[in-house]
Amino acid sequence: MADEQDALLREIDDELKQENLQQIWKKYGTLIVAGSVALVAGIAGFKGWQAYDLNQRTAQGERFAAAQKLIGAGKNEDALGAFGAISKDSTAGYAMLARFQLAALAATDGDMTGAIDGYRVIADDTALSTIYRELAVIQGALVELDSKAGAGPLTERAAGLVDGNSPWRFSAKEITALAALKNGDKKTARMRYDELAKEAAAPQGLRSRAGEMLKILPGK
Repeated sequence: MADEQDALLREIDDELKQENLQQIWKKYGTLIVAGSVALVAGIAGFKGWQAYDLNQRTAQGERFAAAQKLIGAGKNEDALGAFGAISKDSTAGYAMLARFQLAALAATDGDMTGAIDGYRVIADDTALSTIYRELAVIQGALVELDSKAGAGPLTERAAGLVDGNSPWRFSAKEITALAALKNGDKKTARMRYDELAKEAAAPQGLRSRAGEMLKILPGK
């Protein structure tokens, strides 16, 4: 994995030397976003299971785990049906997590509009805790950036989390850097990555990724 990442960074470096940021995004944007999504999804999974005690051997927990196994087996269509049912007839915690899974599956299947709509509905659900609504904003913004339409309302909402106390503020800052990169704004992208690399409270993975991007982004 490290060798693949090094190769990717070298290729991006070559493209940057040619001042072709739009081409960079076309070729590597999905990989960059995927790294961010993986980090956020990992945190989301931990928080969700911790908050709703999904480790307990309850009937709903086993049902949720079975649906997840369908994803691992590549049976996305079956997983969509399973999570769809869970989202409708389970307790609030499991229903919420199922909705996150449905949105993620939509993105995996290339249904970016469906994924964005799914995250937006979660983000607008005032019955949910703020931490999960903001997480939906973050994940939805990443899907927006990976879609043909590019940055949209969720990306703008994510930018609004940068200067607050949201636990997702560092991911939000990375999103602003990614949005700038996709738009060809080298100066803003580098500024955001520089800020993120210096954030002592930011997760190590985010700071490391920002540091790597600073190495390949030209200028100061």
